[in-house]
Amino acid sequence: MIKRRELFGSLANIHKKQEAGSIRPPYFFDESLFEQECIKCDGKCSSACEEKIITIQADKTPTLDFSKGGCTYCDACAKACDFEVLQISHKSNIHAKVAINMLKCISWDKVMCFSCKEICLEEAIPFLGLFRPEIDSEKCTACGFCIKVCPTQAIEVSKWQ
Repeated sequence: MIKRRELFGSLANIHKKQEAGSIRPPYFFDESLFEQECIKCDGKCSSACEEKIITIQADKTPTLDFSKGGCTYCDACAKACDFEVLQISHKSNIHAKVAINMLKCISWDKVMCFSCKEICLEEAIPFLGLFRPEIDSEKCTACGFCIKVCPTQAIEVSKWQ
């Protein structure tokens, strides 16, 4: 029989693991700075985000929420960062892997849907014929715009390991 303290302890560990797998805004060079410096901040990067996709977690570090939209790489979050965790000089693609779950994708089930392809500015979602989209990892910037528009939530994002 599990004790109440063990149950809540295990739930807290699950929460920490989720935060450890957080997808961070672009513009950083050292992930350890999020835990060291963001605790001193009031979430200016979140307030500055034009797309409103940066959310501040319980540990006061930022993560990207692609259910709200995608990143335009506008530099606003880096400009707002007073603690130099995010810096324009370290601008890069978002450190995430984007993939299409073929079992959830209606195009893979022979339904014409081009929602992800139409919104992708990098043309990183080619279709084989009309029905089989894939993410071209060479072109994908992991901006996340395709995630929100997918009608079946078939586009999945995970942190690079």
